[in-house]
Amino acid sequence: MLSLPLLALAGLAVVLACAVSAGRTPISRWQVPALLCAAFFAYSLWPILTMGPLGFWNEHVRNLWGVQIWFDLLCAIGVGWALLAPRARAAGMVPWPWLALIAATGSIGLLAMAARVLYRESAAVAATA
Repeated sequence: MLSLPLLALAGLAVVLACAVSAGRTPISRWQVPALLCAAFFAYSLWPILTMGPLGFWNEHVRNLWGVQIWFDLLCAIGVGWALLAPRARAAGMVPWPWLALIAATGSIGLLAMAARVLYRESAAVAATA
């Protein structure tokens, strides 16, 4: 099981490398969060199907570290939402349905929203060019 967190860390390194080299990569900026969303959703199906859709809750209330991780995830989602919502509105999106998706799926919904915002922004730039 140690290999899965290391694989996730390697994925984060790739994402950060793509973010730093924006404009110099052959992929569009929106494709990175879209790919991460699809990969994380695909992985998440495994624990959901084997442990149930609320299996995460036992992990978050097991001990102080579990609660700390829960708080950390909530803070990250809150910051992500606060930063994305104005950009979503500016890109012509209605943010509230996305908040419902984020509340139901966590980072999966946040990654999907980020991909959609970046896609809409890049489409708007391309339309004006």
